[in-house]
Amino acid sequence: MAPFNLVIGPNGSGKSSLLEAALRLRTLARLPLGSPGDAEKKAAGPQIEFQFSPPHTSIAAQLSCVSETVCDLLQITPADAAGWPALRADLVQMRGYALDRALLAARALPSDGAKLSADGGNLAAVLCSLREQHPAVFRGLESELKRILPEFAAVEALKAEDGYAELVLRLTDGGRVPAVDLSQGTLYLLAVLALVFDPEPPTLLCIEEIDRGIHPRMLREIRDAFYRLSYPHDYGLERRPTQIIATTHSPYLIDLFREHPEEVVIAQKHGLEAHFERLVDRPDIKELLREGSLGDMWFSGILGGVPEEP
Repeated sequence: MAPFNLVIGPNGSGKSSLLEAALRLRTLARLPLGSPGDAEKKAAGPQIEFQFSPPHTSIAAQLSCVSETVCDLLQITPADAAGWPALRADLVQMRGYALDRALLAARALPSDGAKLSADGGNLAAVLCSLREQHPAVFRGLESELKRILPEFAAVEALKAEDGYAELVLRLTDGGRVPAVDLSQGTLYLLAVLALVFDPEPPTLLCIEEIDRGIHPRMLREIRDAFYRLSYPHDYGLERRPTQIIATTHSPYLIDLFREHPEEVVIAQKHGLEAHFERLVDRPDIKELLREGSLGDMWFSGILGGVPEEP
């Protein structure tokens, strides 16, 4: 897969299942590996095979399922792969996100601020921890927010008198807006920046509805923020890239990938099977890119990945 992967398709086409499979791999990587005999007994349901980029190209991982919904056996090939411990260490670092607006605005205990939780419910604690432990990084996050949303003058992530971390944004006119009064888009942007400015980002990040609550004019900022994770050297950052798998239903967002069709993956379901096709692999891709808007072509059904007509 590419460093950044935007998965498009209709509801029920397998987008979320793709993310869930990756996170299931993370969970099972923490457990002892199954033996070949286990696979013969338990592989009654679907099987999923994962292949990896360098330096782990010689290793494959298979998830075997006892039913269509329960996958609880992990095997690797070859079974004695010397690179498995290093690959396993990468897999257990994966993170997945489906951010919730109400939870993003919640107060949290500062002790919960190590990493942003899957729903974003500890955002205030994460920002408070970042401000205290990595002040230079926090200032970078704050500057990026002010650049994107110039109505704000500062991010105030502080401990309240009762010990809880709470989030407030200060306006340029001196006013203060508590997190509960911030828009979904502003809270989402803060969560994205918390991920992007994490001093120790994950090896793989899965995120549902990357455009959630974001105005179309701000989508480029969201894409570019995540590009800082996937292509750190392009931003002068000396660290390992984070591979990102994100889903969307926004034709406006897809338009931003006209110059990068290799980053767009089209999901379609045929019967009980989900199929994923990278846009750049279509034989007619050059002709399509000459036609105009990728978003319009997707919406009209030319690219596929749309709901079937009733």
